Amino acid sequence: MKKRILITGAAGFLGSHLCDRFIKEGYRVVGMDNLITGDLKNIQHLFKLETFEFYNHDVTRFVHVPGNVDYILHFASPASPIDYLKIPIQTLKVGSLGTHNLLGLAKEKNARILIASTSEVYGDPLIHPQDESYYGNVNTIGPRGVYDEAKRFQESITMAYHRFHGLETRIARIFNTYGPRMRLNDGRVIPAFIGQALRGEDLTVFGDGMQTRSFCYVDDQVDGLYKLLLSDYALPVNIGNPDEITILDFAKEIIKLTASDQKIVFKELPKDDPLQRQPDITKARDILGWEPKVAREEGMQKTYKYFKSLSKEELLKSEHKDFSKHIRH
Repeated sequence: MKKRILITGAAGFLGSHLCDRFIKEGYRVVGMDNLITGDLKNIQHLFKLETFEFYNHDVTRFVHVPGNVDYILHFASPASPIDYLKIPIQTLKVGSLGTHNLLGLAKEKNARILIASTSEVYGDPLIHPQDESYYGNVNTIGPRGVYDEAKRFQESITMAYHRFHGLETRIARIFNTYGPRMRLNDGRVIPAFIGQALRGEDLTVFGDGMQTRSFCYVDDQVDGLYKLLLSDYALPVNIGNPDEITILDFAKEIIKLTASDQKIVFKELPKDDPLQRQPDITKARDILGWEPKVAREEGMQKTYKYFKSLSKEELLKSEHKDFSKHIRH
């Protein structure tokens, strides 16, 4: 029989790509999402498949999935500043109550579970690049704390279930990821810059633009997550691309990519915005045999092509198709 996997946050950016990958690998996929930030259009192509089913459910409530479950990927969480600052309580709940519910389900089903953590657990790091042994520099009561601390608690309770119950767990610390199906208005740097370019607006850089990020194309990220799930390693692993660039240089790349003549304008740096972000992926290389393959130039070409094809729909807020008949409650 085909292995069966539950993917929470299935209608989101990363979740939908994970659904695609596991179906391609021959799994039966159960998608779950409460659609607060996810969008059914990301998985509409899967509704026709017998190997895919979808539940509209909030994982902060008790989670029940009938039948066997071999694996769980917990990707339900707001992931952009616009989202988690708008719904801070829900962000904390999905990282705490939601994770608790899914760990309980994994225990009940004797399933292996992979938790989607984030590079945000490192906060504004005092070491560079960041490896998994670094404990982080996080402001627990700052505006970003609702996301950072939700993820840090998520890691703690996952390791508690692993040590106390012997549960098979995996923890992925995900660094900035981009590609098709990101939302133009989600507030992250790539869709923000491309959205401004498509609307003919100047590109907004916060601070002096010397803060750095490292961007990983979604296909590479999904491949790393797939390999981590099937590995025998329970401690956190960084999954990201170590190719670092300043935000100012990246804004210039976007202007060149979009062949636009926008200017770059500067605004005040948000509170607790990390000044450096670069993963040390030594563990991923050594344990998983994984490293990113897609260069930023190639990945951005694909991403821009996607956004350009959707720009009229996204910018004009065109009517969303109704896929409600495919949803299980």
